[in-house]
Amino acid sequence: MFAEATDPEQKTERDPRAFNAYRHGLTGQVMIMTPDDEAAYTAHCQGFHQALAPEGAVEKSLAQSIADDQWRLARSAAIDLTRFSMGMSEPDKYFAHHQEIDAAFAQAVTWASEAKNLDLMSLYEGRAQRRVERNMKMLKQLQADRKAALDQIVEDATMLAQYAASQGEPYDVERDFPPEALPPQFGFSLPKIALLATHNCRLADAKKHFPAAKQAFRQAA
Repeated sequence: MFAEATDPEQKTERDPRAFNAYRHGLTGQVMIMTPDDEAAYTAHCQGFHQALAPEGAVEKSLAQSIADDQWRLARSAAIDLTRFSMGMSEPDKYFAHHQEIDAAFAQAVTWASEAKNLDLMSLYEGRAQRRVERNMKMLKQLQADRKAALDQIVEDATMLAQYAASQGEPYDVERDFPPEALPPQFGFSLPKIALLATHNCRLADAKKHFPAAKQAFRQAA
């Protein structure tokens, strides 16, 4: 017997419960999720990275850890709600023949029967929340250190640019800030430093030329 011919253009619908395996772009780890979960997880992580604005490998790693633990906390909450919903849908021996009272009975029975698992879930959530708080503290400290270092470098660059201008010389940020003069842990960009220094110089010149406008702005504020 011959197998029936099939239309090569006929597409079989994908089971939404099927899993995808993909390699995380930041951590390099292989993640296995359903397509819908993968899309939701990716959007979740992107939102945290955008909100936390990490720079450099260490800050990005901390931001990813925070996003992952927040994802775990959200998943834990979903599991908790689902388990109680399952308990409410299961037949039970306690009946009051009143919808709200029976629902309360079902929740109490679920809590009693799942006490061990709920305790484990609570422990799991507590650990995740503490990691979030610890990593947020570390990230904020790193970002504060980075900002302070950048502010100092830009202040120095502004002074050097003003000195160069007073001597009628073009300002050369690469000459004044060789790699050895920059903190290696932050990876500061010389074009960014030069841009900020130029902004400060122009702002200082503008304030000299328009002192009355400066005073008016202060009074309006």
